[in-house]
Amino acid sequence: MKRSRIALVAAAAASALLFAGCAGDGGGGGAEPTVEETPEFEEGTTMAALAEAGEITIGTKFDQPLFGLVGPSGDPEGFDVEIGKIIAGKLGIAEDKIEWTETVSANREPFIENGQVDLVVATYTINDERKQVVSFAGPYYMAGQSILVLADNEDIASEDDLVGQPVCSVTGSTPAANLKELGAEVLETDTYSNCLEPLRNGQVVAVSTDNVILAGLAAQNEGEFKVVGEPFTEEPYGIGVKLDDTDFRMWINDVLEESYEDGTYEEAWNTTAGTILPFVEPPAVDRY
Repeated sequence: MKRSRIALVAAAAASALLFAGCAGDGGGGGAEPTVEETPEFEEGTTMAALAEAGEITIGTKFDQPLFGLVGPSGDPEGFDVEIGKIIAGKLGIAEDKIEWTETVSANREPFIENGQVDLVVATYTINDERKQVVSFAGPYYMAGQSILVLADNEDIASEDDLVGQPVCSVTGSTPAANLKELGAEVLETDTYSNCLEPLRNGQVVAVSTDNVILAGLAAQNEGEFKVVGEPFTEEPYGIGVKLDDTDFRMWINDVLEESYEDGTYEEAWNTTAGTILPFVEPPAVDRY
């Protein structure tokens, strides 16, 4: 696999500087995970191939505060990024040997299928439809769909208030599908950060996606937006790998469970998303 760093467009860099300038950005890096010195894997497995190569390509979001946001260093920072580093470390791969590839909601499955990435950690909801195309380790976090509105909006308090209303979400995402089923008029874009200007100018009345993503956007634009209502779905975040790569999926599940027990998961949370959101115990992994 050719491993070249994806060049960042000027807009992404500008966004990163804006976010980095906010107090308590919640998107910073955690402590560097332990890197195994001589990991051993069964020959022919994905783990063995990656460990021998000494490098890995991980897909993640570049524009989501708390989970995956490009920082001043030019690399993404956040909870998903730290989870990726934990997995890489167990393969004996150091942080500087990780290539981060931007994956938006619409290209996560194609990137996995085509081998453009080795795995995806990108606020990636596990569902039955996606499991026909890729496999999932985890879940490692349970989010829920919620609603972001302007700070002075008093008209929207729950998902019922979105019926028949223009709402922004992301193409290829579970939240966009949920909104259509709900009866909202969905304006779709490629990233959630691109939903903010339509919300500012009144083109839509709300942005809707997972509560943790909205919390990050609200925190990075203090006083401009607010999250309203209770989450109205369950969104189990998983780690995407190639379909039927059962050995890799099960091994990642082992890594996740070990991180729950040894404290590295909680440390990763506390140094990233945990600067804004409270810690909750991770869900049990699904070894389907």
